[in-house]
Order: sequence, then C-alpha cells, then structure tokens
Amino acid sequence: MTQPFLPLTARSREESHRASTPLELFFDLCFVVAVAQAGAELVHAVAEGHAGEGIINYAMIFFAIWWAWMNFTWFASAYDNDDVLYRVITLLQITGVLVLAAGVSRAFEEHDFLVVYLGYVVMRLALASQWLRAAHHATDPVERTMCRRYAGGVLTVQVGWLALLLAPEPARPWVFLVMALAEMAVPLYAEKDAPSTWHPRHIAERYGLFTIIVLGETVAAATVAVKTGIAENDALGEVLPIAAGGLLLVFSAWWIYFVVPAHDRLTSSRQGFLWGYGHYVIFASAAAVGAGLEIAVEQAVGKAHISALAAASAVTIPSAVFLMSVWLLHARYFKVGLTQQLVLPVSALAILLCSFAGRWAVLAAGLVAAATVAIGVTLTAGNPATRGGGGGTGSLRGAERS
Repeated sequence: MTQPFLPLTARSREESHRASTPLELFFDLCFVVAVAQAGAELVHAVAEGHAGEGIINYAMIFFAIWWAWMNFTWFASAYDNDDVLYRVITLLQITGVLVLAAGVSRAFEEHDFLVVYLGYVVMRLALASQWLRAAHHATDPVERTMCRRYAGGVLTVQVGWLALLLAPEPARPWVFLVMALAEMAVPLYAEKDAPSTWHPRHIAERYGLFTIIVLGETVAAATVAVKTGIAENDALGEVLPIAAGGLLLVFSAWWIYFVVPAHDRLTSSRQGFLWGYGHYVIFASAAAVGAGLEIAVEQAVGKAHISALAAASAVTIPSAVFLMSVWLLHARYFKVGLTQQLVLPVSALAILLCSFAGRWAVLAAGLVAAATVAIGVTLTAGNPATRGGGGGTGSLRGAERS
C-alpha cells in the first residue's frame, strides 16, 4: 500500500527492471489531450490558408507541452518514490496541462496566451515543489545544490514567460525563442557539477511510450478525417489513397523508431541532453503528420481551399522531418557502411518529392516509407555485422540499421 510520506531521495541508475508506472502512463495520456488540440488548430490554420502563422503557433504551443512533459519525465526517472504526496503533486501537474489544453484555441485564433500561461504556472509550480522536496531530503551537498538550482531556474524562467503576454504581437515569436533557450539552459546549469540519477532504460522507455501515444493520436485524427470525408461527401475514391498512405507512413514510423536499442546511446548526461532535446522535433513532426492527413482529406473533398501541393506537403514535410530526426538522433549510430547510412536520408528526400504526385502524393509517400523498411530488413539480413542476435526483438533492432 502506498505510504503517505516517504523521503524523496535519488534512485539508483543501476536499478534493474525499471519500468514506467501506471501514473506515468496516465500522465502521458492526459498530455495527448493538449497534443490533439494543437494538431486540430494547426489543421484549421493551414486549411484556411494561414500556414505560416499556424506553424509558428504550433511550434510554440508544442514546445510548452513537450517541455513540461520532458521535465516531469526526467525528474521522475531520478526521484519517483510513489508516495501519496508525489502522486498528488503529479496529478496537479496533469491538471495544469488540461488547463493549457483548454487555452490552445484562444492562443491560435486570438493570440491570447493567458490560459496557456496559467496552465503552465500550475505545472511549473508543482515541479519546483518536487525539486525543493528532493533538495530537502538530499544528504549530498552537491545533489542538494543541483535540486535547488532546478527549482530556482524553473521559477525564474516562469516569471520570464510573462513577457510573452505583455510583448506586442510581432515580437512574440522572438520572445518565445529567447525564453525557450532559457528553459533549455536550466538543466545544463543545474547539472553542471553533478548529474541527476536518471535511468537510461527508463528514459528510453518513457520516450518510446510517448512516441506510441503521439502516433496513436495521428491514426485517430486521420481516421476521423477519413470517416467524415466519406460520410459527409461520399468521397471514398478521393480519401482511400490518403488513408492507405497515411497508415503506411505511421506503421513505418513506428518500425523505424523502435527497431534500435535507444538506451544504448544514453551513456552520459551530454548524450542524454542531446537525445532528449532532439525529441522535440520527433514528437512535433509525428503529431504534425496526423494534422497533415486531416488537411489532405479536407483538400480532397473540397473543404480546404489550398492547392493539392500544399495539402500533400502538409503530410510529406513532417514525415521527412521525422525520418531525418530519428536518423540523426540514434539510428545512424547503429548503421554499417555507406549504403545503410543513406537509406533514411534518401527516403526522406523521396518522400518530399512525392509532394508533386497530386492526389496520389500521400499514397506514394506511404509506399516509399514501407519500401524503406523493406530495404532495411533486406540489407540487415545480408550483412552479418548488423544482424540482430537471432529472432524476435534482436532481429528487429538489426533491421533498422539500414
């Protein structure tokens, strides 16, 4: 039975069988509510011909969602004691993200970030209290200093975000950029003398699970769009190629991401920071694929007044970005030889070129993605240096080294 109060002390990095908890999974699912809201508003902005403005707003909102998720994830990996107080504070953070999600529409449509900011305040105050609690129970002075730096940095930057509410509208993207850099500097400053004891396998699993949830949201958004297109416009012939191509893209994205042992790259704090920060691009592009599929369906049935090229690009560009970011972050470290190294970059380029295939663009992109996986499996099977250790998971991991 869960104890009301336990010391919030650092967990061991060598802990075996470290797995995500039900609370962490619940946390992720609630965050997807905000991801879905951001994606829906991106669809609306692009379909209305405001792609540039929509992309900027999407990047800003998604950063807020991702950064709050990431901060909790790394803290939990190092300090989760699962007592009652820890659970209550985590539920408070979930409340904050739901408030943030409620303000996404106003942020997109009216450029009013007040509700988003208030939700962020709830999340960040809760996180800072966790760091202060960890500092209180720390016995090592260096660790105590690290925890206090985190708490102070989180609170200081939160005050700085007020500038996003007060700055004139044209200046807000620049204010966002400065404050985002300040946010990302906090962990670097806090851990400059000693790293927190995050668990590599646990972190890799947490990121993988969030990737699954984001890809699942992409499938859900595309499914609703296809259903609506068929039910309201009797446009099966127009939306079927988009549905088929979208599924192939999502299935291939799952295969390519999960086939490598990501935790093998997390051997130091420097590598952990680069890998963790880089996932902003992976998560944002994966979620944007779902928005792109919705846009493609709306264009196909005449509801979005944009060109076929613009609608196709809404799918192909984030798909290509996803492949390149996965390759850059960890896939390339598991490849042997120039041929294997080139597969994902060439595939990303080919998917971009599919944008010019008209109504068949999404299906063509999906076929390219599926071919990428097939080529990877074939190259791995023919090269013992990259073959996994037998069947099952090992063989799948080897397949990505393509």
